[in-house]
This record gives sequence, C-alpha cells and structure tokens, in this order.
Amino acid sequence: MANLTQDITQIDISEEEKDKLVADVIRSILFKTHQSSGCPIKRDELTHLITKNYRQRLLPAFVINEARNKLTSIFGYEMRELHRIRSSSTKQRHSSQQSAGELKSYVVVSKLPAEVYLKYVENKENAHITGFIFAVVSVVHLAGGKIPSESLWYHLRRLGLDENDENHSLFGNIKHTLESLVQQRYLQKEKCDGQDSNAMIYALAERALDPSFNEKLKDYIGQIANIDIAADVNN
Repeated sequence: MANLTQDITQIDISEEEKDKLVADVIRSILFKTHQSSGCPIKRDELTHLITKNYRQRLLPAFVINEARNKLTSIFGYEMRELHRIRSSSTKQRHSSQQSAGELKSYVVVSKLPAEVYLKYVENKENAHITGFIFAVVSVVHLAGGKIPSESLWYHLRRLGLDENDENHSLFGNIKHTLESLVQQRYLQKEKCDGQDSNAMIYALAERALDPSFNEKLKDYIGQIANIDIAADVNN
C-alpha cells in the first residue's frame, strides 16, 4: 500500500478527477448490489469504469481501494473480496485460460452492529428471502457441503416448496429463486459423476463458506435444533 501511495502521485490527473472516479465506483457498487440482490460485482467491471477514459496503470487499484475505504467510513459497508471456488468439473478446463486477477469479485457486507442494522437498514419485506437462503444453505451444510439436486428438492418439498411451482405466494418461481442463490454465490452447481449427464449436485460456494456467514448459519441451525428438541419434549 505504501508503494501505491507513493506512485499514485505520479498519475497525471487532478484530485477532482480522482474524487469523481471514486464516487462513480461507489455509486456503481451500491447500484449493482441493490439491482442484482447482492450478486457479486466483478473487479473487471469496476476497472472498465475507470479505464474507459484513463490509461494510467496504477489508477484502477488506487480508485477501487479508495472506494472500499469510503464505503466503510461513510456507509458502514465492507467491500469483501470473494475467492471464487471452481467446481471440480471446470477447474482443469479454466486453469490455463484465466488469471487470478480476472476472477476477482466483491460483495458488500454491512459492518453495522446487528441491532442497528436490524432497526435502521434491514428491509423487512425481504425477510422471507433471508429465511430461504438460510434454510437451503443449512440443508446443504448438514449434508456435508454437497447434495444431489433431487435430495435437495426432497427436503424443500417437505418445507412446502415444489420445484414445479412457478407462482408461489412468497417466492414466485421456486426454481428461479433457488438459481438466484447460485448467482449470488451461496451455492454452486456441479455435474454428477456417472452415467446420468443431467444429474446435478449443489455445493456450498464462497458466501456460504465465509466465516461471518458460517457463524450465523451455525446459530440458525442451533435454534432450529432447539425448537425440534423442545417439540419432542412437549410431545
């Protein structure tokens, strides 16, 4: 970071231009996070926003770092880098095609205290989506981190969520809602080994494996387990 700070003084753009680029990146991050329901933002997209009018080599790294700092200090968000996990079926095919830098992406995570976030930030209208995420990820987690798609749908059907339901009162198209968890990188899909080429496995992806999310997930599973134990005792 020290070298970046020293070298950035050599970039021939004004402070106003730098500030505008930082503001543009922050605006893009917040808009994309809201528009895509939290899907990861590719670093390449942010870099393109900076380099479409500028060619200085160090500028993208500097602007993105400044944007990350301001998101934390002003908005209370952490712009967290995801280390993308490739499915076993695609690792070998892509290993020589893309560099690590091209795979970088970010998600925005609130750094506010839980009680403050719940009171002032959380959208109560999306609470059912949060519940769906935790329910699905919990099933995959308890299955050991991977589960055949048919087994996952079996558990979801027990919760009243059928894969053929396209007009659920809360979730709309259930298949699309599950697919959104893949796009948001809570899950990833892999092809099953064997003769059935159409069979798929759902596995935990980066966001589900993030330590902070994992801690919340364990609390959620613990609460469900306690409810089940209490129900057995009462019966």
